Amino acid sequence: MRFDVLTLFPELFTAHFTHGVTRRAFESRKVDVQLWQLRDFALDAHRRVDDRPYGGGPGMVMLAEPLDRAIRSVREDRSAIAPAEAQPVPLIHFTPTGQPLTQALVQTLSAGPGALLLCGRYEGIDQRLLDRHVDIELSLGDFVLSGGEIPALALLDAVARLQEGVLGDAQSHQQDSFSEGLLDCPHFSRPEIWQSSQGPMPVPEVLLSGNHAHIARWRRERSLEITACRRPELIVAAREAGQLTTKDELFLRGICAT
Repeated sequence: MRFDVLTLFPELFTAHFTHGVTRRAFESRKVDVQLWQLRDFALDAHRRVDDRPYGGGPGMVMLAEPLDRAIRSVREDRSAIAPAEAQPVPLIHFTPTGQPLTQALVQTLSAGPGALLLCGRYEGIDQRLLDRHVDIELSLGDFVLSGGEIPALALLDAVARLQEGVLGDAQSHQQDSFSEGLLDCPHFSRPEIWQSSQGPMPVPEVLLSGNHAHIARWRRERSLEITACRRPELIVAAREAGQLTTKDELFLRGICAT
């Protein structure tokens, strides 16, 4: 799969591709990332890609014309390389007004041919360009960033770690938060008893029992408990999707009762 990133700051991406677990996905080209400097598509001597907004107000707005040239050039490049790259891929724009980036969408993208990632800056992008080209608008949450590069990196990392052979254990991502609609359970490692500054803190006994059925149930219940406390809407969604068992429902009733 191939992701084309349209950005004013391509240097923000290069270090990420050579460090950490997900570098395997980028070095093996399982996730091929092409970086495009938006200023290269400005025709004036100053390589200008922004101007003052109509109607007044603070800040600058990214111009439609250079961005349009960039998007068309990227799509032509994809088509010229190989027929497989010519199949339609979405153009994703990162903005606080977009829909939340979810694991479900990451899983869909990780099984597809890729996407174009448009990273805006300043006050935003001329709406006419967005209306003409953008298929999906995504947000990392209810806050504002300086540009779309951090959300684009987050998306690339999330997609990369789902590729076969990238993680050391193939089951790692299957147990992540949101993989089954719930938040992940707590995890523990050595020592068995940690002598912290506030006293001894042991690992839960069930994790030392060797009883895999009991361990699985304990982890499931902790996942349900954390999700119910922190993201109750995910419990509702899991219930509506038929992802909760009778045991799950009985456990949740006990939580609510207390």
